[in-house]
Amino acid sequence: MPEGSTVNLQGDTMNSTRTTSHQMGASPTSTAMPIVFIVDDDISVRESLELLVRNENWKPETFASAQEFLNHPRKLVPSCLVLDLSLPGLNGLELQKQLALEHVDMPIIFVTGYGDVPKTVQAMKAGALEFLTKPLDYDALVSAIRTALERSCLALAQDAEMQELRDRYASLTPREQQVMALVVSGLLNKQVGGELGISEITVKAHRGQVMQKMKADSLATLVKLAAKLHVGVNGQDQPAA
Repeated sequence: MPEGSTVNLQGDTMNSTRTTSHQMGASPTSTAMPIVFIVDDDISVRESLELLVRNENWKPETFASAQEFLNHPRKLVPSCLVLDLSLPGLNGLELQKQLALEHVDMPIIFVTGYGDVPKTVQAMKAGALEFLTKPLDYDALVSAIRTALERSCLALAQDAEMQELRDRYASLTPREQQVMALVVSGLLNKQVGGELGISEITVKAHRGQVMQKMKADSLATLVKLAAKLHVGVNGQDQPAA
């Protein structure tokens, strides 16, 4: 087996973060080895890909069927899926659809033993990162996996950032949420007080608490945070999930 080129994305240095999937069911760790899930019904392919992945300092987890993969708990670490298109039971495209329904944000690299243009187009339109044909070009596969893990790491980091932002917003009292919504809509403190039936001094106090809890160093920053949360001007809207 040809050796893949050395990559910078090493398992002992990559930071893991929270994932969007409610299926993951495990707590993230500060550092963890990236996982490459391999689903292929050909044992020889699974074994060769397992060796390739280990040689790149990633952790392989192999499965003979889509259902076996779905039944396996997935950890909160950067990961990707190397997925055979033709599988017994659920095929690769059906597994891709199932993961989308479960909101599992995991880059997928399809592999197949034959060229199938319509299915390739279908897979790519559904968000597949790459589509490779067997016999596999191992350098191309390593490159695709590296890109997939980088994308996974970025997505998890962004999700962790959003979750922290939601947590900050949730720490606000209902009145503070109202004040925040009116302030970011452009109202002055006096106008906010008029809208809520409270004094300007009280508005200033609430506004100070909002700035502190949201970790906003300026009104412009607070406006940006509110936009990310999709907080409405009525102060009652729930932040984006």
